[in-house]
Amino acid sequence: MSTHHPTFTDDLMEIQQLLARYAVCITRGDIDGVLAVFTPDGTYSAFGDTYPLAEFPALVAAAPKGLFLTGTAAIDLAGDRNAASGSQPLCFIDHATHAMRIGYYSDSYVRTADGWRLRTRAMTFIRRSGAHDSGRPHAHERSGPGA
Repeated sequence: MSTHHPTFTDDLMEIQQLLARYAVCITRGDIDGVLAVFTPDGTYSAFGDTYPLAEFPALVAAAPKGLFLTGTAAIDLAGDRNAASGSQPLCFIDHATHAMRIGYYSDSYVRTADGWRLRTRAMTFIRRSGAHDSGRPHAHERSGPGA
């Protein structure tokens, strides 16, 4: 019986599919699908704050709706092949106005028993001025610890 050992290419393809699922799920408003691409201790950072998985449903509900169009991520696989980091360009287009937000994600990934997952995802916006920053809060208001 042969055991398949993932190659470098296998790992890259799996991470790319993970990131594609994130973009499709968030575009469709599928919060369960978004949660599934993260580790249980996963976080999303934007708007000057970091949000744990438990806050994702409220964060996504408050976010503008539209198309999350992502480019191919540049992925750096670590030497132990169980962790990686990467950066992925993003163009968000609001469904109602077709106004755009552009920027990129900075990510960390980890191999789990269920395959590759996002551990951290941080958003950087690219402003009309050319500035790159983490942004200001939108309609999402935090409550409870850390608010």
